[in-house]
Amino acid sequence: MAPDSSPHPSSRHPARRPLTPAPLVLRLCLHLLMAGLLVLAAVRAHSAAGTVAAAVTGAVYATGSHLPAVRTSRRAAGVWLGILGASWLVMLWLTPEALWVAFPLYFLQLHLLPVRWSLPAVALTAGAAILSYVGHGAALNPGVFIGPLLGAAVAVATVLGYQALYRESERRRRLIEELIATRAELAAAERHAGTLAERERLAREIHDTLAQGLSSIQLLLRAAERALPPGSPAAGHIERARRAAQDNLAEARRFVRALTPSDLEHGSLAAALERLCEPGAGPYGPGTGTHGPGTGPRVRFSVSGTPVELPTPYEVALLRIAQSALANTVRHASASRAEITLSFMDASVTLDVVDDGEGFEPGSVRPSSEGGFGLPAMRSRAESLGGTFTVESAPGQGTAVAVSLPLSPEDRSPTTGGSA
Repeated sequence: MAPDSSPHPSSRHPARRPLTPAPLVLRLCLHLLMAGLLVLAAVRAHSAAGTVAAAVTGAVYATGSHLPAVRTSRRAAGVWLGILGASWLVMLWLTPEALWVAFPLYFLQLHLLPVRWSLPAVALTAGAAILSYVGHGAALNPGVFIGPLLGAAVAVATVLGYQALYRESERRRRLIEELIATRAELAAAERHAGTLAERERLAREIHDTLAQGLSSIQLLLRAAERALPPGSPAAGHIERARRAAQDNLAEARRFVRALTPSDLEHGSLAAALERLCEPGAGPYGPGTGTHGPGTGPRVRFSVSGTPVELPTPYEVALLRIAQSALANTVRHASASRAEITLSFMDASVTLDVVDDGEGFEPGSVRPSSEGGFGLPAMRSRAESLGGTFTVESAPGQGTAVAVSLPLSPEDRSPTTGGSA
């Protein structure tokens, strides 16, 4: 409440914001109070020296009020207050009317100095005012002591109370800003999760309806083509219908691939699972993986059998189940090692996630109240594709999660890549 009525800048306030109307009014009131008391002291001074001392004190105050260094540096503020206090003491020695200037000085000292210095400075200022009043021959009475001391107490209570309110206001402002930022992040995360869920749903619907229907039509047309007698005029029409069904099936599969989750956009399922095991990858935070120590388990990935190209719903389901199983391992198992194995067999593809953690009783698991991919959700995802889901665990013996999805003959063509 001096040149600046907000709390003095420090390392906690690296960027100063413009003053709000209330601090501006308080600063203006302080300027007017100081100016009025100096004019009163100059007018009522009994000597020219007292008037000059009042003018010098006013000039020192006005100069410091316009120096940016006083508002940004405690050292500069201390030097300015020292010069201002010295000029006030000279004026106090020359005229008793300088006593009243002590009141705005209280506020200056409390605002510009740390508490460990401001309180002694206020006490010394009040003592100087009392001694000056007595030294100029005034009669001793309780008001001589009570006035300066009461003014100092009011100033201390006012300034410290204002600073406490200011700190609370700043804390609430930062809290509100954090809440707004968090709300925006949550909204963005919900939109992203909703987009991914809708993409997966559309991919599954296209695969389970259009793609499967077109594949069935193609098989039926091929069977009808083989049943026709040689030279039948319908053979050409059936061939063209079969090719149209084949082309549309390929187009439907392209739609499914376009809706594939981002984890599968840049490679096969095996590559996505291998990336999931890298340090800092996956939904379970940094520090886990196969390439260094961290706060989570070391995770290793391997492929068994000859990789084949899987339907997109299979890849999505296996990737999501692996992510969920690893997340459970890190959050609940306290495991040191975990292993993901993707196995391609003649009639099925199997994913196994095994850890050496604390284990649990599978029969005691209940659906998570927080949603997400808990064990019941993983089981539902596997069974919706005609697969099986099993959990083997016991307290102190780790956990093994296995999901198996059936492969049709047309799914068992080897892929050109994707092995780990």
